[in-house]
Amino acid sequence: MMDQITQAGKATKINLLDFKSPSMRAFHITWITFFLCFFGWFGIAPLMPIVRKDLALTQGQVGNIIIASVSITIFARLIFGWLCDKIGPRICYTVLLIFGSIPVMFIGLADSYESFLLFRLAIGVIGASFVITQYHTSVMFAPNVVGTANATVAGWGNMGGGVTLMVMPLIFAAFVGIGYIDETAWRYSMVVPGVALFIMGFVYYFYTQDTPEGNLSDLRKKDAEYKAKKGDEKGSFFKACKDYRVWILFLAYGACFGIEITIDNIATLYFVDNFNLGLKEAGIIAGTFGMMNIFARALGGIFGDKAGKKFGLKGRILVLSIFLLFEGLGIMLFSTMDVLVWAIVTMLLFALFLKMSNGATYSVVPFINKKAIGAVSGIVGAGGNVGAVLAGFLFTSNEVSYRDSLFTIGVAVTVVSVISLVAGAMKKQHANDQTTILTEQELKAA
Repeated sequence: MMDQITQAGKATKINLLDFKSPSMRAFHITWITFFLCFFGWFGIAPLMPIVRKDLALTQGQVGNIIIASVSITIFARLIFGWLCDKIGPRICYTVLLIFGSIPVMFIGLADSYESFLLFRLAIGVIGASFVITQYHTSVMFAPNVVGTANATVAGWGNMGGGVTLMVMPLIFAAFVGIGYIDETAWRYSMVVPGVALFIMGFVYYFYTQDTPEGNLSDLRKKDAEYKAKKGDEKGSFFKACKDYRVWILFLAYGACFGIEITIDNIATLYFVDNFNLGLKEAGIIAGTFGMMNIFARALGGIFGDKAGKKFGLKGRILVLSIFLLFEGLGIMLFSTMDVLVWAIVTMLLFALFLKMSNGATYSVVPFINKKAIGAVSGIVGAGGNVGAVLAGFLFTSNEVSYRDSLFTIGVAVTVVSVISLVAGAMKKQHANDQTTILTEQELKAA
């Protein structure tokens, strides 16, 4: 059965067996692409114990590398969010994939802390893939399922973070198995995800389209004023910047996705150093954290859509606040675990709520300002990386243990959950609220 279509061409139903309609084709290709982006973005993370030894890195230098991997993404997400509104997601993703694959393939040329840091910084641009992914599904799906679509695509894509932590040590082991020494094997291992991203750039260009109606270039031949979202107006980015709700989501996403990519960066090192595990064993355990995305982020979107249908925007924010609260408490609990089994259990517990928080956040984004979905998505997405950068500074000091840093992060996430709850309860009507209310009424009728 083909997905049901609204008059605007947006899908009102997610039919996973549909690979032909523009909306569902974009759905599948975007999550697969985002999944592969994690191999490029975080492929080096599970190999850091080897890199640390090879390049003689200190804890402070490892911390700086973690910060570099996510800091440039802040600006990349803002830029690509704006570009999506201007030139559409298809061209944006193609450019990002092809050019982003270059530093991934060539990071193996690094022979010092400084050169490795620069490559890691360049690779961080790939993190902008998230904004393009969310933008593409936002313009392809109707209000009644857009939260679920966004969360599912992002969740299945984010699952790449977990699979990366499991698979990259195996790719490394394969190179060692055919005769390469450790110091060479990690370098060749990164060529594999780089090639995959390069190929995917062409797949995205030839097999997706910008909107349900077609590609922007074709639509503008018929109507020179056509934009990705009809009614999009000049200055929408700055209007989004003036909306306090955008910045609440900015904070919230920093407290969930920002912490997710921080854990992706340090999990293998954490289990190697604290529980004396080997690289493969630590990678598999750390990978289970990311594997929770196979269902948890989608659950966040589903709960967000259900709360929105019944209670409107405040319901969506309430769900988000509750998930953030349990995430923060779970991180604090995880940081105190000395027994491996309980460390794994508590990690999966906070991972569940963290990833549901991710999904719940982007069940709100399409309802803030439907004339600037790209701008809002970009700002909120950048918030995730700001959170990761701030968290990264906690791991740069030789005086503070990873356990203490994680406990501090848990406290910060709990504070953000309270801020989100208070902001969601505010009764003052925002200038854009009427748009949101109308959208929620459409959603209830769907």
